[in-house]
Amino acid sequence: MAKVKLTKNELKKQKDALKMFKRYLPTLQLKKQQLQSEIRGIQARARQIAAERDRLLEEFRAWIAVFGEESAVKKPDGSWILADGRVVVDTGNIAGVEIPIFRKAEFTIDDYDLFAKPLWVDRALDRLRSMLTLDLEIKVLEEQIVRLEHELRITTQRVNLFEKVKIPETSEIIRKIRIYLGDQQTAQVVRGKIAKNKVLERAAS
Repeated sequence: MAKVKLTKNELKKQKDALKMFKRYLPTLQLKKQQLQSEIRGIQARARQIAAERDRLLEEFRAWIAVFGEESAVKKPDGSWILADGRVVVDTGNIAGVEIPIFRKAEFTIDDYDLFAKPLWVDRALDRLRSMLTLDLEIKVLEEQIVRLEHELRITTQRVNLFEKVKIPETSEIIRKIRIYLGDQQTAQVVRGKIAKNKVLERAAS
């Protein structure tokens, strides 16, 4: 604890600081609860999407030959018909934290010879695109969680600082100043009475 002046001005300063800490603490606690709730909600959403992706994967097993027959989903030069997806996101805000919001995933499907590919290739590509879209959405949700957890750590540190350090420390300083000022006031009264008694003694003699 830093050394403080045992004065009335310092007492007022510490009282103002304590009032500020107690005013901000509920706001920080509320933000902490909101962040925790949002993180749990996003994690639940990510699990839900992962389950949907797994369901599509099970359906896709009927078309798993796509991966064994590369020529069906590849162009003559060996590159994939379905190019990597591009994620389109908006920007959102949760408890003052900027987060990406998934909107859609865009894939490029290059032209291919319909007569040279199996009849099931279109259906297989649709399922593959759906699965990859869900994967990309999960990645955006994971980024949301990373950002919110970072803010949660900072907020939790501030809550702990106020609860466990600043408020107890400031309260203790106020208590010490009050005791000191009270002792000074008592001593002043005693000195005043002593001085008064001496004056009366001199007057009587």
